[in-house]
Amino acid sequence: MEMEIQRTVQLANLEGWKRTHSCAELTLNHQGQEVCLMGWVQFRRDHGGLIFIDLRDREGLTQIVFAPEVNAKALESAHNLRSEDVIAVKGTVRPRPKDMINPKLVTGEVEVAVTELKILNVSKTPPFLIEDRIEVSENLRLKYRYLDLRRPFMTKNIILRSKAAHSIRSYLNSQGFLEIETPVLTRSTPEGARDFLVPSRLNHGEFYALPQSPQLFKQLLMCAGFDRYYQIVKCFRDEDLRADRQPEFTQIDIEMSFVEEEDVLNLAEGLMAKLFNDVLGIKLKTPFPRLSYAQAIEDYGLDKPDIRFDLKLKDITSIVKNSNFRLFQQASLVKALNLPGGATLSRKEIDDLTEFVKIYGAGGLAWIKIKETEWQSPIAKFLSEEEKAGIAKTLDLKPGDIVFFQAGKPEIVNTALGYLRVKLAEMFNLISQDTLAFTWVVDFPLLEWDEEEKRWVARHHPFTAPKPEHLNLLDTNPEQVLARAYDLVLNGNEIGGGSIRIHTKNVQEKMFSVLGINQEEAEEKFGFLLEALLYGAPPHGGIAFGLDRIIMLMAKSASIRDVIAFPKTQKATCLLTQAPAPVSTKQLRELGLKLK
Repeated sequence: MEMEIQRTVQLANLEGWKRTHSCAELTLNHQGQEVCLMGWVQFRRDHGGLIFIDLRDREGLTQIVFAPEVNAKALESAHNLRSEDVIAVKGTVRPRPKDMINPKLVTGEVEVAVTELKILNVSKTPPFLIEDRIEVSENLRLKYRYLDLRRPFMTKNIILRSKAAHSIRSYLNSQGFLEIETPVLTRSTPEGARDFLVPSRLNHGEFYALPQSPQLFKQLLMCAGFDRYYQIVKCFRDEDLRADRQPEFTQIDIEMSFVEEEDVLNLAEGLMAKLFNDVLGIKLKTPFPRLSYAQAIEDYGLDKPDIRFDLKLKDITSIVKNSNFRLFQQASLVKALNLPGGATLSRKEIDDLTEFVKIYGAGGLAWIKIKETEWQSPIAKFLSEEEKAGIAKTLDLKPGDIVFFQAGKPEIVNTALGYLRVKLAEMFNLISQDTLAFTWVVDFPLLEWDEEEKRWVARHHPFTAPKPEHLNLLDTNPEQVLARAYDLVLNGNEIGGGSIRIHTKNVQEKMFSVLGINQEEAEEKFGFLLEALLYGAPPHGGIAFGLDRIIMLMAKSASIRDVIAFPKTQKATCLLTQAPAPVSTKQLRELGLKLK
């Protein structure tokens, strides 16, 4: 306790002190200059009569030296400094001794001989070291987020994010876009995910909703004549979370009038090219390749294919439809995935992969190891020589390979094998971590059947336009209708998606009808949009990018929580502020609410 009292600092007075450089700026070019640095004590090293301190700010480190011949009083004070104390120093830049040069630092050839020291504040012992090379639980990191953000890799991520936002605005401004804000308090509309609701104090029993996206407002801006709009905007969805989801996330929202698909795709490619060049110095090759939704599902099982490696799924339904293996006989779809050299997998590893595909609805995982003289598998005996030959030819099998099979409903077969494909690529190091593989996925189905609700639902959202030549199929064969929609995928992650929108009231009402939204409900929830479409709404379309996910990939991080300053946990809580939290009875009474 006595030591803490001695280390207490009153409010610092910076009169006469002005920082001249950051802690990552000084080089031999500054030799002999008088400088003033401010920052945090990273490390202190006591070498007898000398004290060396690594001083840190958001830009990096500079070594400072306290020596008796320079200032004995400052040296005495430096003995009491601890990690994370905040200090200001004045001193002279000088070369480091040759045996103390640190080539890993920009400032590694110099040090500052301290002539004056001012202690601005002192720090308790932090709950974890403020450096990258430590193992610390994420919960502890989130509880002390202000400390976690001091760690170099976290600081770097937040700086990267800021640079990215600047690059995005610069590009879109140069293309004639206007940055326009849209409301955060709006009305609840059925857009796919669950809304966050905000009770109204002035209108008891009524609620605002936080926007899942600015979709309706950006369409209204097109109706208003602002033909090029963008916004880097917060969106909110009350849904179950995972590593790349947050209840509040940031979207790069873009809308344009008088455009077709090519216009939006070309603009998006230009934006990505500038962004990656500005922030990472990487020149992207455009145009990006394109895959139809049908081809993506056929080859990769997923509509967000990772094309950095070449494993592809193969449809073998016609080869095994008369097989003695009952599961293959009864399945509407049988697909196989060949992993060259994968026969080295142990039975335990195969059992673990079986449990993995069950996450995606699969009942199990059939497999065959291709040996020099036999096919080793519990199911091999059920396959005829003709069927084996057909499978071997289709999958180009060789000794040492292993084949995995899924059979059943197409959505389960494709999803399970699609994620298994990625899992195997990670296990066998088939993915180049330095490769950026962009691809467009186009020609999505407009609708998908919801088995639980027994109705059609929009694959993207209800405002996506069908292809003009498919408009009449909405009444007769809705499953055949393709959308004017497109997604941008990077390394197996969907980073953006959009569409050409419906811009006439009659087609929008037809879309609502197909989705089971009757005229009364449509007027109640979307009447303002339907009316706007009657007043000369132009053809328009757009795209939205997930900024958090893009920054996560640029930073080569495994979680978007590493690129958001103050994220929530996977249970949607803030460990720093303890939100969400109870509120007072008085506050509830003002809102006309009573909790059960």
